Amino acid sequence: MKQAIAGVVPADVEEVKAMTVWPSISAYRLGRVLGTACAIRWPDVYIFRVGNLMALPSILPAILLYFWKVLPRVGIRYCLTNRRVVVQRGMKGVDERAIELDEFDSIEVDVLPGQSYYDAGDLVFKSDGTERFRLAGVSRPEAFRQCCLKARAAFVGVKEVLEQQTAAV
Repeated sequence: MKQAIAGVVPADVEEVKAMTVWPSISAYRLGRVLGTACAIRWPDVYIFRVGNLMALPSILPAILLYFWKVLPRVGIRYCLTNRRVVVQRGMKGVDERAIELDEFDSIEVDVLPGQSYYDAGDLVFKSDGTERFRLAGVSRPEAFRQCCLKARAAFVGVKEVLEQQTAAV
């Protein structure tokens, strides 16, 4: 199919991936514990901090958590499409749960203790102040949040225009 703009497809024609994000190890409790230990800044004397010393023995658990999160049947990823935000599991990316782009009106970043060390946080999708969906341990959550909000604005805007056109006919 020829497209006016490469990769841009109307939502009613086909679902197209816009962005995929793998969660950091802070999505797991052990990862948040390691992040909390590594973020200790006492005493605040150059590199000789307790947190930096804790980073050395935490390398092995962090590596194990990293490989756990990408195992073929265990690993999850978050995918933004032109219709919805999807949690996919496994190598083939089987859809586990999703939220349509018009089912929420705001997204908040909830940084749990230990996630700030990894520059991560939970994305909380809300509708009328009620939590509808949560993505745990998203790396660089503000960037993914902005992409989700822009995709939502485009999806809802086009949907409203199409509804107005059908109502006028």
